[in-house]
Amino acid sequence: MANRRTYGPNREDPVRGSADTAMEFPAGLLALLLIVLEWTRPGLPSPPRPICDLRVLNHFIKEALDAEVAMKSCREGCSLSESVTVPQTTVDLDVWEKKNALQQAQEVQTGLWLLQQALSLLRTSVTNTALHSHIDNSIRNLLSINAVLRSLNIQEYTPPASAAGLEGTWRVSSATDLLQVHVNFLRGKVQLLLSKAQACQQDVS
Repeated sequence: MANRRTYGPNREDPVRGSADTAMEFPAGLLALLLIVLEWTRPGLPSPPRPICDLRVLNHFIKEALDAEVAMKSCREGCSLSESVTVPQTTVDLDVWEKKNALQQAQEVQTGLWLLQQALSLLRTSVTNTALHSHIDNSIRNLLSINAVLRSLNIQEYTPPASAAGLEGTWRVSSATDLLQVHVNFLRGKVQLLLSKAQACQQDVS
């Protein structure tokens, strides 16, 4: 147990406060992401090249942190109406690395789906209009991450009928906890998956 390697805890982020070290997101990359989203529309061909630039993810992480900060400063109309199921964010690296690429991808896609469902509920629960844009942006970013995964030829995940019985999950009852999980999941499992994606390794070889 002493040698167990972990990455990104469930409730506390060991690199909290380091968001300002993230690389800036050039306008050109925003345009590139829009192109990716166009490529993934029904009836259009798949993108010829994978999206491997982690500055795309860094941009989403920064916006997730902005949403968390805004929620923490909220004093009224910012509660979650009921507890929600979210993905666990702590990663045992030894266990993670023993999984194949498909298993890792499905675990990440499951987490993205859970977060999308949870944030959608949060959107209907929150009455503070100042938070609506942050939550809407977070939901759009999760959909964009799925588009990036499709650009890496990762099979699209089919969500279950409900989150009941899913492994690797837990429940939170506060909006702040939910948004912290959102940040940690992007910084943890999503970043690990994208940084090691086979399509990106081939792309740079």
